[in-house]
Amino acid sequence: MTNIDELKNTGLKATIPRLKILEVFQRSAQRHLTAEDVFRVLLKDRSDVGLATVYRVLTQFEQASILSRSHFESGKAVYELNEGKHHDHLVCLDCGRVEEFYDAEIENRQQAVAKAKGFTISDHALSLYANCVKDNCPHRAEMESERGSVSAERS
Repeated sequence: MTNIDELKNTGLKATIPRLKILEVFQRSAQRHLTAEDVFRVLLKDRSDVGLATVYRVLTQFEQASILSRSHFESGKAVYELNEGKHHDHLVCLDCGRVEEFYDAEIENRQQAVAKAKGFTISDHALSLYANCVKDNCPHRAEMESERGSVSAERS
């Protein structure tokens, strides 16, 4: 299915800004993107899409279930393609990297707790916040490198 068909199937017109923003998510190595992340990619690609348009399209995509929105430690909304499979998130407190995971035992336990308390879960989001314990974490090195370049720019 093409991006145009995908948008039309959700009831959205296939406008150039929508197609470009959908493409950013499809080709990005990073799965969880803020509106500012999307805008930076579009700027780098010399696309003529404003930040207000990015916010508006992200909201439309979320309402159409093309994207899923989460709020992690930073407090900023992050979006990811909705691929129809439930997963939870492990968020690194050192670099902000997000890893997705699915654990059937955790899912079953949540259902059991809800049932024992007299509830039926209609939806849930689980985000675990942790510090990386890997000695040679490549993501930590990337973050330290980025912090160093920002400090150098301010000097």
